[in-house]
Amino acid sequence: MATLKDVAALAHCDVSTVSRALNNTSYVHPDTKERIMAAVKELSYKPNVLARGLRRGRLNTIAVIIPKLSFSIFAEVTSGIEEEARKKGYATIIANTGGDHMVEKECLNKLRNGFVDGMIVAGTGQNNRIIRDIAVEMPVIQVIRRFDLKISSVVVNYTDIGYQSVAYLHQQGCTKIGLINGSKKVPPYADRYRGYKQAIKKFHLPEITAERDSKQRGMKYGYDCAVKLIDENMELDAILAATDAQGMGAIRALRDNGLRTPQDVKVLSMTGHRVGDMLETSLTSMELPGLEIGEKAAAMVIDAVEADDKHKPAVRHLTFDANLVKRETTESVDESQDEMGW
Repeated sequence: MATLKDVAALAHCDVSTVSRALNNTSYVHPDTKERIMAAVKELSYKPNVLARGLRRGRLNTIAVIIPKLSFSIFAEVTSGIEEEARKKGYATIIANTGGDHMVEKECLNKLRNGFVDGMIVAGTGQNNRIIRDIAVEMPVIQVIRRFDLKISSVVVNYTDIGYQSVAYLHQQGCTKIGLINGSKKVPPYADRYRGYKQAIKKFHLPEITAERDSKQRGMKYGYDCAVKLIDENMELDAILAATDAQGMGAIRALRDNGLRTPQDVKVLSMTGHRVGDMLETSLTSMELPGLEIGEKAAAMVIDAVEADDKHKPAVRHLTFDANLVKRETTESVDESQDEMGW
Protein backbone atom coordinates (compact mmCIF):
# COMPACT_ATOMS: atom_id res chain seq x y z
CA MET A 1 0.00 0.00 0.00
CA ALA A 2 1.40 3.38 -1.03
CA THR A 3 2.32 5.90 1.66
CA LEU A 4 2.63 9.66 1.79
CA LYS A 5 6.41 9.24 1.45
CA ASP A 6 5.95 7.23 -1.76
CA VAL A 7 3.82 10.01 -3.23
CA ALA A 8 6.41 12.63 -2.21
CA ALA A 9 9.24 10.64 -3.77
CA LEU A 10 7.42 10.15 -7.08
CA ALA A 11 6.36 13.83 -7.21
CA HIS A 12 9.87 15.01 -6.30
CA CYS A 13 8.82 17.07 -3.29
CA ASP A 14 8.79 16.70 0.45
CA VAL A 15 6.10 15.03 2.54
CA SER A 16 4.85 18.29 4.07
CA THR A 17 4.14 19.68 0.59
CA VAL A 18 2.13 16.57 -0.31
CA SER A 19 0.18 16.92 2.94
CA ARG A 20 -0.58 20.60 2.28
CA ALA A 21 -1.69 19.84 -1.28
CA LEU A 22 -4.02 17.00 -0.28
CA ASN A 23 -5.51 18.82 2.69
CA ASN A 24 -5.70 22.25 1.02
CA THR A 25 -4.28 23.79 4.18
CA SER A 26 -2.00 26.28 2.42
CA TYR A 27 -0.78 27.34 -1.01
CA VAL A 28 1.03 24.83 -3.21
CA HIS A 29 2.29 25.87 -6.67
CA PRO A 30 -0.09 24.53 -9.37
CA ASP A 31 2.71 22.67 -11.18
CA THR A 32 3.75 20.95 -7.96
CA LYS A 33 0.17 20.10 -7.09
CA GLU A 34 -0.35 18.64 -10.55
CA ARG A 35 2.68 16.35 -10.05
CA ILE A 36 1.39 15.33 -6.65
CA MET A 37 -2.08 14.45 -7.95
CA ALA A 38 -0.54 12.49 -10.82
CA ALA A 39 1.57 10.53 -8.31
CA VAL A 40 -1.52 9.89 -6.14
CA LYS A 41 -3.33 8.48 -9.15
CA GLU A 42 -0.39 6.38 -10.36
CA LEU A 43 0.21 4.87 -6.92
CA SER A 44 -3.53 4.52 -6.10
CA TYR A 45 -2.76 6.30 -2.84
CA LYS A 46 -5.61 6.31 -0.32
CA PRO A 47 -5.24 8.82 2.51
CA ASN A 48 -5.75 7.49 6.02
CA VAL A 49 -8.91 9.43 6.77
CA LEU A 50 -9.22 7.97 10.26
CA ALA A 51 -5.71 8.99 11.30
CA ARG A 52 -6.11 12.42 9.73
CA GLY A 53 -9.40 12.93 11.55
CA LEU A 54 -7.88 11.93 14.87
CA ARG A 55 -5.04 14.41 14.38
CA ARG A 56 -7.59 17.16 13.68
CA GLY A 57 -9.74 16.13 16.60
CA ARG A 58 -12.77 15.13 14.53
CA LEU A 59 -13.81 13.02 11.57
CA ASN A 60 -16.67 15.16 10.21
CA THR A 61 -19.07 12.27 10.73
CA ILE A 62 -22.32 12.17 12.69
CA ALA A 63 -24.41 9.16 13.66
CA VAL A 64 -28.19 9.10 13.21
CA ILE A 65 -30.10 6.51 15.24
CA ILE A 66 -33.76 6.10 14.33
CA PRO A 67 -36.48 3.44 14.90
CA LYS A 68 -37.78 3.21 11.33
CA LEU A 69 -37.32 4.51 7.80
CA SER A 70 -40.05 3.05 5.58
CA PHE A 71 -43.46 4.78 5.54
CA SER A 72 -42.51 7.06 8.41
CA ILE A 73 -41.63 10.67 9.17
CA PHE A 74 -38.11 9.49 9.97
CA ALA A 75 -37.39 9.04 6.25
CA GLU A 76 -37.90 12.77 5.66
CA VAL A 77 -36.06 13.73 8.85
CA THR A 78 -33.08 11.59 7.82
CA SER A 79 -33.06 13.15 4.36
CA GLY A 80 -32.96 16.59 5.96
CA ILE A 81 -30.10 15.54 8.22
CA GLU A 82 -28.07 14.11 5.34
CA GLU A 83 -28.64 17.16 3.14
CA GLU A 84 -27.56 19.64 5.80
CA ALA A 85 -24.60 17.50 6.87
CA ARG A 86 -23.41 17.18 3.27
CA LYS A 87 -23.53 20.96 2.82
CA LYS A 88 -21.24 21.35 5.79
CA GLY A 89 -18.81 18.63 4.75
CA TYR A 90 -20.04 15.92 7.10
CA ALA A 91 -20.87 12.30 6.43
CA THR A 92 -23.70 10.45 8.18
CA ILE A 93 -23.95 6.93 9.54
CA ILE A 94 -27.58 5.76 9.72
CA ALA A 95 -28.62 3.10 12.24
CA ASN A 96 -32.18 1.79 11.83
CA THR A 97 -33.09 0.00 15.07
CA GLY A 98 -36.57 -1.17 14.12
CA GLY A 99 -37.77 0.23 17.45
CA ASP A 100 -35.96 -2.58 19.30
CA HIS A 101 -34.30 -1.20 22.43
CA MET A 102 -31.66 -3.96 22.46
CA VAL A 103 -30.64 -3.18 18.89
CA GLU A 104 -30.63 0.50 19.82
CA LYS A 105 -28.38 -0.22 22.80
CA GLU A 106 -25.93 -2.14 20.60
CA CYS A 107 -25.86 0.69 18.04
CA LEU A 108 -25.30 3.34 20.70
CA ASN A 109 -22.40 1.46 22.26
CA LYS A 110 -20.75 0.68 18.93
CA LEU A 111 -21.11 4.16 17.51
CA ARG A 112 -19.89 5.96 20.62
CA ASN A 113 -16.62 4.08 20.11
CA GLY A 114 -16.76 4.27 16.34
CA PHE A 115 -15.13 7.63 15.75
CA VAL A 116 -18.19 9.80 15.16
CA ASP A 117 -18.24 13.42 16.25
CA GLY A 118 -21.84 13.60 17.41
CA MET A 119 -25.21 11.85 17.41
CA ILE A 120 -28.80 12.55 16.48
CA VAL A 121 -31.11 10.12 18.25
CA ALA A 122 -34.80 9.26 18.05
CA GLY A 123 -34.77 6.91 20.99
CA THR A 124 -37.01 4.15 22.26
CA GLY A 125 -36.86 5.58 25.78
CA GLN A 126 -35.22 2.48 27.23
CA ASN A 127 -31.60 3.54 26.82
CA ASN A 128 -31.77 7.01 28.30
CA ARG A 129 -28.90 6.41 30.71
CA ILE A 130 -26.55 5.41 27.88
CA ILE A 131 -27.60 8.40 25.79
CA ARG A 132 -27.02 10.69 28.77
CA ASP A 133 -23.53 9.25 29.21
CA ILE A 134 -22.76 9.70 25.51
CA ALA A 135 -23.91 13.34 25.73
CA VAL A 136 -21.03 13.92 28.16
CA GLU A 137 -18.58 12.57 25.58
CA MET A 138 -19.92 14.25 22.45
CA PRO A 139 -22.82 16.44 21.24
CA VAL A 140 -26.19 14.67 21.13
CA ILE A 141 -29.47 15.99 19.73
CA GLN A 142 -32.82 14.30 20.34
CA VAL A 143 -35.10 14.38 17.32
CA ILE A 144 -38.89 13.78 17.09
CA ARG A 145 -38.81 12.15 20.54
CA ARG A 146 -37.63 14.04 23.64
CA PHE A 147 -36.97 12.02 26.79
CA ASP A 148 -34.35 14.15 28.55
CA LEU A 149 -34.66 17.91 29.09
CA LYS A 150 -30.92 18.13 29.76
CA ILE A 151 -30.16 17.15 26.16
CA SER A 152 -31.01 19.44 23.22
CA SER A 153 -33.92 18.43 21.03
CA VAL A 154 -35.89 19.20 17.87
CA VAL A 155 -39.50 18.01 18.16
CA VAL A 156 -43.09 18.89 17.24
CA ASN A 157 -46.01 20.17 19.33
CA TYR A 158 -47.77 16.80 19.50
CA THR A 159 -50.28 17.91 22.15
CA ASP A 160 -51.51 20.63 19.82
CA ILE A 161 -51.67 18.10 16.97
CA GLY A 162 -53.96 15.86 19.02
CA TYR A 163 -56.18 18.76 20.01
CA GLN A 164 -56.41 20.36 16.55
CA SER A 165 -57.13 17.00 14.91
CA VAL A 166 -60.18 16.43 17.09
CA ALA A 167 -61.30 20.05 16.69
CA TYR A 168 -61.17 19.76 12.90
CA LEU A 169 -63.12 16.48 12.82
CA HIS A 170 -65.67 17.89 15.27
CA GLN A 171 -66.14 20.85 12.95
CA GLN A 172 -66.75 18.32 10.16
CA GLY A 173 -69.67 16.97 12.20
CA CYS A 174 -67.95 13.94 13.76
CA THR A 175 -69.09 12.96 17.26
CA LYS A 176 -67.60 9.45 17.67
CA ILE A 177 -63.87 9.88 17.06
CA GLY A 178 -61.74 6.79 17.65
CA LEU A 179 -58.02 7.07 18.42
CA ILE A 180 -55.36 4.61 17.25
CA ASN A 181 -52.24 5.36 19.27
CA GLY A 182 -49.05 3.73 20.56
CA SER A 183 -47.28 3.29 23.87
CA LYS A 184 -47.73 6.28 26.16
CA LYS A 185 -44.19 5.67 27.39
CA VAL A 186 -43.04 7.31 24.15
CA PRO A 187 -43.49 11.12 24.30
CA PRO A 188 -45.19 11.70 20.91
CA TYR A 189 -47.84 9.08 21.64
CA ALA A 190 -48.37 10.40 25.17
CA ASP A 191 -48.63 14.00 23.98
CA ARG A 192 -51.02 13.20 21.12
CA TYR A 193 -53.24 11.38 23.58
CA ARG A 194 -53.11 14.37 25.95
CA GLY A 195 -54.27 16.68 23.16
CA TYR A 196 -57.00 14.22 22.15
CA LYS A 197 -58.25 14.09 25.75
CA GLN A 198 -58.30 17.88 26.06
CA ALA A 199 -60.34 18.24 22.90
CA ILE A 200 -62.93 15.52 23.55
CA LYS A 201 -63.46 16.99 27.00
CA LYS A 202 -63.99 20.46 25.58
CA PHE A 203 -66.43 19.25 22.91
CA HIS A 204 -68.19 16.77 25.25
CA LEU A 205 -67.31 13.74 23.13
CA PRO A 206 -66.81 10.15 24.30
CA GLU A 207 -63.30 8.75 24.58
CA ILE A 208 -62.87 5.91 22.10
CA THR A 209 -59.40 4.37 21.89
CA ALA A 210 -57.88 1.18 20.55
CA GLU A 211 -54.52 -0.31 21.39
CA ARG A 212 -53.23 -3.79 20.63
CA ASP A 213 -50.53 -5.80 22.37
CA SER A 214 -47.88 -5.47 19.68
CA LYS A 215 -44.35 -4.14 19.32
CA GLN A 216 -45.20 -3.00 15.81
CA ARG A 217 -46.91 0.32 15.19
CA GLY A 218 -47.29 0.22 11.41
CA MET A 219 -49.98 -0.67 8.88
CA LYS A 220 -50.89 -4.05 10.37
CA TYR A 221 -51.26 -2.44 13.80
CA GLY A 222 -53.45 0.29 12.31
CA TYR A 223 -55.56 -2.33 10.55
CA ASP A 224 -56.09 -4.41 13.69
CA CYS A 225 -56.91 -1.37 15.85
CA ALA A 226 -59.37 -0.04 13.26
CA VAL A 227 -61.15 -3.41 13.16
CA LYS A 228 -61.42 -3.27 16.95
CA LEU A 229 -62.89 0.25 16.79
CA ILE A 230 -65.39 -0.79 14.11
CA ASP A 231 -66.48 -3.90 15.99
CA GLU A 232 -66.95 -2.13 19.32
CA ASN A 233 -68.42 1.19 18.15
CA MET A 234 -71.29 0.90 15.68
CA GLU A 235 -71.69 4.68 15.40
CA LEU A 236 -67.99 5.41 14.80
CA ASP A 237 -67.67 8.28 12.32
CA ALA A 238 -63.95 9.16 12.45
CA ILE A 239 -60.57 7.59 13.14
CA LEU A 240 -57.48 9.44 14.29
CA ALA A 241 -54.32 7.49 13.54
CA ALA A 242 -51.02 8.36 15.20
CA THR A 243 -49.05 7.84 11.96
CA ASP A 244 -49.57 7.62 8.21
CA ALA A 245 -48.82 3.88 8.27
CA GLN A 246 -51.57 3.35 10.86
CA GLY A 247 -53.87 5.51 8.77
CA MET A 248 -53.22 3.34 5.71
CA GLY A 249 -54.06 0.26 7.74
CA ALA A 250 -57.27 1.91 8.97
CA ILE A 251 -58.37 2.76 5.42
CA ARG A 252 -57.92 -0.88 4.39
CA ALA A 253 -59.84 -2.10 7.46
CA LEU A 254 -62.75 0.18 6.63
CA ARG A 255 -62.91 -1.15 3.06
CA ASP A 256 -62.71 -4.76 4.21
CA ASN A 257 -65.65 -4.08 6.53
CA GLY A 258 -67.81 -2.51 3.82
CA LEU A 259 -67.34 1.09 5.02
CA ARG A 260 -66.40 4.06 2.86
CA THR A 261 -64.13 6.95 3.66
CA PRO A 262 -64.97 9.79 4.05
CA GLN A 263 -68.69 9.05 3.60
CA ASP A 264 -69.04 6.61 6.51
CA VAL A 265 -65.86 7.14 8.53
CA LYS A 266 -63.35 9.95 8.14
CA VAL A 267 -59.64 9.19 8.66
CA LEU A 268 -56.89 11.58 9.72
CA SER A 269 -53.21 10.90 10.38
CA MET A 270 -51.53 12.90 13.14
CA THR A 271 -47.97 12.39 11.86
CA GLY A 272 -48.18 13.05 8.17
CA HIS A 273 -45.52 13.21 5.50
CA ARG A 274 -45.50 13.29 1.71
CA VAL A 275 -46.65 9.69 1.21
CA GLY A 276 -50.19 10.68 2.25
CA ASP A 277 -50.77 12.49 -1.03
CA MET A 278 -49.72 9.47 -3.12
CA LEU A 279 -52.24 6.95 -1.82
CA GLU A 280 -55.16 5.72 -3.92
CA THR A 281 -57.40 7.54 -1.44
CA SER A 282 -55.23 10.44 -0.32
CA LEU A 283 -54.89 10.73 3.44
CA THR A 284 -55.76 13.88 5.38
CA SER A 285 -52.98 14.55 7.85
CA MET A 286 -51.29 16.90 10.25
CA GLU A 287 -48.08 17.14 8.27
CA LEU A 288 -44.76 17.53 10.04
CA PRO A 289 -41.94 19.55 8.42
CA GLY A 290 -39.63 16.53 8.39
CA LEU A 291 -36.93 17.98 6.16
CA GLU A 292 -36.72 21.16 8.24
CA ILE A 293 -36.57 19.17 11.46
CA GLY A 294 -33.70 17.09 10.10
CA GLU A 295 -31.83 20.10 8.76
CA LYS A 296 -32.13 21.91 12.10
CA ALA A 297 -31.01 18.87 14.09
CA ALA A 298 -27.96 18.44 11.85
CA ALA A 299 -27.07 22.13 12.08
CA MET A 300 -27.32 22.04 15.87
CA VAL A 301 -25.13 18.97 16.31
CA ILE A 302 -22.50 20.24 13.84
CA ASP A 303 -22.42 23.65 15.53
CA ALA A 304 -21.80 21.88 18.84
CA VAL A 305 -19.09 19.68 17.31
CA GLU A 306 -17.24 22.67 15.87
CA ALA A 307 -17.56 24.94 18.91
CA ASP A 308 -14.47 25.28 21.10
CA ASP A 309 -14.63 24.28 24.75
CA LYS A 310 -15.20 27.86 25.89
CA HIS A 311 -18.17 28.42 23.59
CA LYS A 312 -20.17 25.20 23.71
CA PRO A 313 -23.84 25.95 22.89
CA ALA A 314 -26.37 25.81 25.70
CA VAL A 315 -29.10 23.18 25.75
CA ARG A 316 -31.85 24.12 23.28
CA HIS A 317 -35.33 22.70 22.70
CA LEU A 318 -36.90 23.61 19.36
CA THR A 319 -40.55 22.84 18.71
CA PHE A 320 -42.12 22.89 15.26
CA ASP A 321 -45.83 23.10 14.44
CA ALA A 322 -47.68 20.74 12.11
CA ASN A 323 -49.83 21.85 9.19
CA LEU A 324 -53.28 20.43 8.49
CA VAL A 325 -53.47 19.15 4.91
CA LYS A 326 -57.03 18.19 3.93
CA ARG A 327 -57.40 15.33 1.49
CA GLU A 328 -59.93 12.72 0.39
CA THR A 329 -60.26 10.78 3.65
CA THR A 330 -62.10 13.72 5.25
CA GLU A 331 -63.21 15.89 2.34
CA SER A 332 -64.88 15.64 -1.04
CA VAL A 333 -62.46 15.66 -3.98
CA ASP A 334 -63.07 19.36 -4.71
CA GLU A 335 -62.77 20.45 -1.10
CA SER A 336 -59.59 18.42 -0.59
CA GLN A 337 -57.68 20.80 -2.85
CA ASP A 338 -57.72 23.51 -0.14
CA GLU A 339 -54.62 23.11 2.05
CA MET A 340 -54.64 26.54 3.63
CA GLY A 341 -56.38 25.66 6.88
CA TRP A 342 -59.98 25.22 7.93
